[in-house]
Amino acid sequence: MSKVNHETCPLTQALLVIGGKWKPVIISHLQKTPKRFGQLDALIPKISRKVLTTQLNQLVKDDLLTRHSFSESPPRVEYNLTEKARELIPIFQSIAEWGMYLIKK
Repeated sequence: MSKVNHETCPLTQALLVIGGKWKPVIISHLQKTPKRFGQLDALIPKISRKVLTTQLNQLVKDDLLTRHSFSESPPRVEYNLTEKARELIPIFQSIAEWGMYLIKK
C-alpha cells in the first residue's frame, strides 16, 4: 500500500476548510438567510462566543462566508454564505441522511 500525501489529498483539504464540530452547523444556519452574530449565538447555544468568532473568521478567510458591516450605532455585522459555501448544502444534506441511517440502526 502506498503512502498518501495528505497535503495534496482532496478530502484532507476539504476537511481542513469545513471540518470540526461547528463549521457545518454555522453553514447550515445560514443556508436560507443571512444572520447577525447574536442570532447565530442564540441558535447555537452550546458554542462559546470566542469559538463562534474564531469559526466565523475562518469561514470568511476560506471564502465560505461574507461579513458585511453596517455603519450604524450600535454596530451591526451580518454573515452570509458565498456561492462556494452554497455548493456544500446538498453534500451536508446527504451526510444528514446518512446520520439518520446511523441513528435508526
